[in-house]
Amino acid sequence: MIVFDLACRKAGHVFEIWFGSSSDYEDQKARGLVMCPYCGSTDVDKAVMAPNVAAKGNRRSDPVPVPTQEAVPSAVAAAANLPSPEQFKAMVSKLAEVQAKMLEGSDYVGSRFADEARSMHLGEQDARPIHGQTSAEEAKALIEEGIPVAPLLLPVRPPNSEN
Repeated sequence: MIVFDLACRKAGHVFEIWFGSSSDYEDQKARGLVMCPYCGSTDVDKAVMAPNVAAKGNRRSDPVPVPTQEAVPSAVAAAANLPSPEQFKAMVSKLAEVQAKMLEGSDYVGSRFADEARSMHLGEQDARPIHGQTSAEEAKALIEEGIPVAPLLLPVRPPNSEN
C-alpha cells in the first residue's frame, strides 16, 4: 500500500488516500475514480509532500517555525466544520475494516468482473459473491441490464500482487 496527499483544485481541500500502488493511483485517476471526499470533485492532483529527512549536522539548532501542511487543512476543516485529518484518517481506516469484512468469502475475479457477473445473472454459473475491476461504462451497462453491482469505496489490491 502507498499513501498520497491529494489536493482538490476546485475548493483547495487537502486529503490523504491509500492506493495499492502508484500505478493503481494513475489508473484510477485516469478513469475518474479519484475524488475529493469533502466536495466530490474529481479535479484532484497529488499535493506537495515533504519527505521526512533528518537535518544536516551544521544546521541551526533553533529553526524558524513554519506552518506545516497538516496545520492548514486542520484550520480549514475546523472553520468549515469538517473532520480534522486525524479524524478523516480514522474514518477511512474504519471504512477499510468494514470493506475487508464485506469481502470475506468473496472471489476476486479481476478484469473478468463484468463477464462473471453477467454469467451468474443469466444462470450460466452458480451465483457467488465476487469483486474485481471493470470500466465505468461496463458497470453502467450491467446496472441497465438489471444486474446488481456496486463500486467498492476503497481500492483493493489483487491477491498475490506486490506493491
